[in-house]
Amino acid sequence: MGVTTIRKIALETCEVIWNQLGPIYLSPPNEDEWKKISNDFLLMWGMPNCIGAVDGKHINLTCPSNSGSQFYNYKGAYSIILMAICDANYTFTCVDIGAYGSQSDGGVFAASSFGDLLLSQKYKELDLPGRKQLPDSNLLLPHYFVGDAAFPLKESLMKPFAGRTCDAKKEYFNMRLSRARRVVENAFGILTVRWRILRQTMNMSPISATKVVQATVVLHNFLKMSPGNADYITPELVDQYEGMEVIEG
Repeated sequence: MGVTTIRKIALETCEVIWNQLGPIYLSPPNEDEWKKISNDFLLMWGMPNCIGAVDGKHINLTCPSNSGSQFYNYKGAYSIILMAICDANYTFTCVDIGAYGSQSDGGVFAASSFGDLLLSQKYKELDLPGRKQLPDSNLLLPHYFVGDAAFPLKESLMKPFAGRTCDAKKEYFNMRLSRARRVVENAFGILTVRWRILRQTMNMSPISATKVVQATVVLHNFLKMSPGNADYITPELVDQYEGMEVIEG
């Protein structure tokens, strides 16, 4: 069987995985599921009302033909971007795949269908839960996602306080936010370790690379959510904490 035929079969398989398993293992959460995610972030990472961590990951490619600098990223490579939100347990809940590598994380998120609805405060269309009282407080605050400094600060999107001269309260907030935000970084790390094609520069078109990444994301969720796959995520793959100290996975 020729290389071209094998490549065609592999890409068709990726499409089938995305089309058939995606609606099952990567469907948008409903309101009750968002509430469970919020509870998990509080119990596991100490962030009340948090319903997801968002970040982008560059998927390196060989230089696409006739693309100019569209795919050329700040790291000096060509790439497409995997923009993802994950829950407190390293499961992807929403993804946008295939944006130009030259774009910023904040720009890619804002241009995605989910990001556009969130930043436009169309929460009902996302089935997000309403405001909730903070623990040991009378404050009613909205649910929100956490991101790094590349993302805009919005009612529904928290980012760290900027600057090196933050007071103790701001530093503590930044630490708690960082712990919650690193969940999505760990999810990317698990994805890359388990699906080794993501470690290398893909010698394929951006469209084909998008199909491959779509399949790996869905299979990540499938394996994580299916019984009998407890060893898919092992302790050394994720960050561990000893008090305030981070032991990176």
